[in-house]
Amino acid sequence: MTPAPIPAPDPPTVLVLRALGLGDLLAGVPALRGVRRAFPGHRVVLAQPPGLTEPALRTGAVDAVFPAEAPGRAVPDLGHWPGPPPDVAVDLHGNGPESRDALAALRPGRLLAHACPDGPPWPDQANERDRWCAFLHHYGIAADPRDLRLPRPPTPSPAPGAVVVHPGAASGSRRWPAERFAAVVRCLRAAGHHVVLTGGPGEDALVRSVAERGGGRGRDVLTGGLPFEELSALVAGASLVLSGDTGLAHLAVAHGTRSVTLFGPVSPRLWGPPPSPDHLALWKPGPPGDPHGRTPDARLLRIRAGEVATACLTLLRDVRGRQRRTGPEVTHVH
Repeated sequence: MTPAPIPAPDPPTVLVLRALGLGDLLAGVPALRGVRRAFPGHRVVLAQPPGLTEPALRTGAVDAVFPAEAPGRAVPDLGHWPGPPPDVAVDLHGNGPESRDALAALRPGRLLAHACPDGPPWPDQANERDRWCAFLHHYGIAADPRDLRLPRPPTPSPAPGAVVVHPGAASGSRRWPAERFAAVVRCLRAAGHHVVLTGGPGEDALVRSVAERGGGRGRDVLTGGLPFEELSALVAGASLVLSGDTGLAHLAVAHGTRSVTLFGPVSPRLWGPPPSPDHLALWKPGPPGDPHGRTPDARLLRIRAGEVATACLTLLRDVRGRQRRTGPEVTHVH
């Protein structure tokens, strides 16, 4: 009688906490890939909102998602972790004891966190990608902040070659006025460009308002929050993405799609695209504001429709090899 095969033991687990939004996930891709390479024999599980499972798996750095909601940007409760304790726990969520303690409660074999005695100091003014790669370097884990590209999605774009305009944002302080977006849309259409508008869940009224003022057609208004695969295909196949400081701006960078991003109240030095002639970040310098405020930030309101239209048209008519400014921060002063 042939003996039954002995089942292979489950691989040890690395649990990474980053229970934030789409932009946070995409800004964390270089660090996640560093963790993936550092632990090739482990199962890498990302604790994050379940609605971001598809983009997380698309990074190629994550084997599974552990659902962890963080309402109001609080630290999620990880008490429903099915066990056994993770071999390694990595805090890519925050810099304080709250996120560290949420992971420590699972009794991991090793805990990497800013708030640990062996952790690095928190670099307050670092770009988000650089911050987390430097954090891993402190623990001897190599990570490249430029390693942020996503593979092109297999789904065809619903509007190939279009200019994608996304007027919404999670907070009012990062939401440029709808009438200014509409003015830019009119300018782009007058120049012969196909423009489509997108919005997230709950932003249908805003998107329709911009579309009506911008002279759009019904089929060029994509409301309701597109499924990620379709949204990713739309951005990957676009000629340009115009948005505020939102997850869509990070998705444009991840797909190498030209972008114009309107910053305020947070400087692009902290959350902006990497240096590239294909990504323009418009920003008016000033004291930092509240990124979760309810009303448009004063620095954001100083950005005018004319300079945004000019930035978009400059990128759209750019000839390959032509020299442009290459800093991550483009400041227009009038």
